[in-house]
Amino acid sequence: MNIIVLVKQVPDTTDVKLDPKTGNLIREGIESIINPDDRHALEAAINLKEAAGGKVTVLSMGPPQAIDAISEAMGMGADRGILLSDRAFAGADTWATSFTLGKAIEKIGKYDLIFCGRQAIDGDTAQIGPQVGDYLHMSQVSYVYEIEKVNRKSIVVKRRLEDGFEKVRAAMPALLTVIGELNVPRYSHVGRLIDACKEKAPIEVWNAADIGVQTSEVGLEGSLTHVIKTFAPKFQREGEMLEGDTKESVKSLVGKLKENRLI
Repeated sequence: MNIIVLVKQVPDTTDVKLDPKTGNLIREGIESIINPDDRHALEAAINLKEAAGGKVTVLSMGPPQAIDAISEAMGMGADRGILLSDRAFAGADTWATSFTLGKAIEKIGKYDLIFCGRQAIDGDTAQIGPQVGDYLHMSQVSYVYEIEKVNRKSIVVKRRLEDGFEKVRAAMPALLTVIGELNVPRYSHVGRLIDACKEKAPIEVWNAADIGVQTSEVGLEGSLTHVIKTFAPKFQREGEMLEGDTKESVKSLVGKLKENRLI
């Protein structure tokens, strides 16, 4: 079974700061990690490989330093790593990113499953996985938290809903976006991690020409959306003092809670 896992390198912080002039994330001085949901996707792929045999390929798009994330993935058990890195890819929205990843997957060729994390913690759009699946015209299931059965023709999974779950059978090949309930990601094996860092593992770097795209189709130029301004909203609490005796104050409070549909 051939499995592709999409991973992204993201800032390891919950205190994200924005450049007031450019609106971009300030990444300097912040450690980068594999996006948490992507680690669960990678673990799922490695588990299937160990159970049924096959090969796991990790695919990422980003600057040269994103190779560290692929090296870590190789340490966890991936067999092949590919980094899409080109100045032409910079500034891509989800549409251009999905197109670029889709073209790379077409070049990779034969695959049975594609695993993605539900969403990235630096963007929180949850759009990349579904958009890649749409580009490749393949079955897709989102919010997967349990994999019940896999064979060459189909896969049966459970996907999380707000008030329960759905049990879904999808034809192969299929793309799955997974959530943290699915598994507990393993740590990287020291020996494999050292091999990856020493460039002994098969990690490849592809540019726009390698995947056969024009620079006008990718990155900022190929994006359908453009960010005009990014800012953190400011919240200001509003309060009201209720005066009068206790009975009248309580009556007034209950009325205001009902008015705002809080009770």
